[in-house]
Amino acid sequence: MANDLTVNETLSNTGNDNMNAYQAINNAHTNAGFERQESDENELNGKIVKGREATSWAVVNGRSLQNGKLVNQNDGKQLSFTDPTQCEKEFHAGPSRSRVTGRLCLSVASAIMGSVEFGYHTGVINAPEMHIKEFMNHTNVKRTGNAMDDVTIRSLFALTVSIFAVGGVIGGLTAGWWANFLGRKGGMLVNNIIGIIASVLMFLSRVVDSYEIVIVGRFLIGINCGLYTGLTPMYLSEVSSLHIRGALGTLHQLGTVTGLFASQVLGFPEILGNASYWNILLGVGLTPLVLQLLTLPLCPESPRYLLLTKNKESQAREALIILRGTTHIDDDIEEMKSENNINEKDTPIGLMGLFREKSLRMPLIISIVMQLSQQFSGINAIFYYSFNLFKHAGLSDTWSAHATSGVGGTMVVMSLITVPLMDRVGRRTLHLFGLGGMFIFSILITLSLSLTYLASWLRVANIAVSLLYVVFFGLGPGSIPWLIVAEMFSQGPRPVAISVSVFTNWVANFTVGYCFPYMQSGLGNFSFLPFTITLGLFFIFTAKFVPETKNRTIEQISQIWKKSGELNKL
Repeated sequence: MANDLTVNETLSNTGNDNMNAYQAINNAHTNAGFERQESDENELNGKIVKGREATSWAVVNGRSLQNGKLVNQNDGKQLSFTDPTQCEKEFHAGPSRSRVTGRLCLSVASAIMGSVEFGYHTGVINAPEMHIKEFMNHTNVKRTGNAMDDVTIRSLFALTVSIFAVGGVIGGLTAGWWANFLGRKGGMLVNNIIGIIASVLMFLSRVVDSYEIVIVGRFLIGINCGLYTGLTPMYLSEVSSLHIRGALGTLHQLGTVTGLFASQVLGFPEILGNASYWNILLGVGLTPLVLQLLTLPLCPESPRYLLLTKNKESQAREALIILRGTTHIDDDIEEMKSENNINEKDTPIGLMGLFREKSLRMPLIISIVMQLSQQFSGINAIFYYSFNLFKHAGLSDTWSAHATSGVGGTMVVMSLITVPLMDRVGRRTLHLFGLGGMFIFSILITLSLSLTYLASWLRVANIAVSLLYVVFFGLGPGSIPWLIVAEMFSQGPRPVAISVSVFTNWVANFTVGYCFPYMQSGLGNFSFLPFTITLGLFFIFTAKFVPETKNRTIEQISQIWKKSGELNKL
């Protein structure tokens, strides 16, 4: 019967090694009952090249006709399909550049458990603030018989909040070395040990009556999260293909805000945010770590790391086949090798070399400013102190806790929305929209706080404008600074550049976390005005200097800076 005719039979029956492969496959499809559609396919060097707008089937790139057989050019493997449906499926699949497979989903989900951990510990300290302060005072009374004064308690709690960022600075600064020495996957697995130790210490603090253990635990979990803020975006960027790199890059932020939201919900007074269970609230953070320990061993190492850093092409191919769900991974390999050929022309880049190399100077400045635009936007003032902020606006403890969870819930929704937008609208455009919206609503936050005494409805307005402020943060500044750094640097300088960027982010995080209570005390209802000024400056910088990286390969983006460096030498 006609529909039993195979592709190889059709090729062999021609008896002509140089026949038009396109016609052969067309005949096979016609005889098999497939209807050919018009497209912009072209024959090139014995291959059928599928154009960008083509919608019909075609012989996939990398295959050619040899001795009457359809073979893969790279390994010479004969491609034979006796089932026309399987043939059609294989032709459609081609080099799977944007396919989302089950193993890719598992790898991404496992990796972002580190992001969940980071988000959880960013927000978990918010709700139990009053109970931790009481615990500190009570512990001191038991030890010395004297109560702490308010300044000491406030300073100790500010240290507890900000020591997390000190650990993050250390973790972030070593993330590049950690990723190269242990690998992206191996680095995350080892990092789990630090996080589990920290979580156990914070849980035991109330049992042994030691607030110092809370501070030590926060410091260690900061190191853990600092490493994750470098490792997770790096891994996500390196396992993704060009067409879904932006979408996968936003998942780090989605994991972060999911963890943040979880910490806020569990921090409700009726759940764990009370005098009896606040230490359990801090210890529950080991859950994402355990999930990652169970799932990450089932995931492949970063193929880009295996090929370009370790020079293990066979293992890189195996990893790509697992991630893409197909053996057609030659385009991915060629893209990586092309990037590597450029890297080989450069001298090895270390920390000092990153600052000295003229072609890397501008992307480094952009990376640093992008991280500052995230932290000095004022968002961590909302994350760390929203409970207290809403209480100052006149809300009860219960209402303040629930309003705080609204912040996390809003971030989760916005992160989900930005996943499809990232590769359609573009990074630069979304970042500008986000900064512009935050600039406007930071002014409205100041107005609503300062005018609360005029009418009770302004208390509700304060919550509303705070949530809208968070909406615009989630639109751009929340995810793009993490994503764009990995995109602007090639494999050689990327780990060091990410370390510097993460270091900058955590230093800024520490600065805001430690200083905002004093800003709030000194400026009162006008404590958001400094952030309004910085948001305006970041908007201008982004509009003038930040390039669009959407749908550009890392090699193409790197060439922008190399050309710029060559011009500077003239």
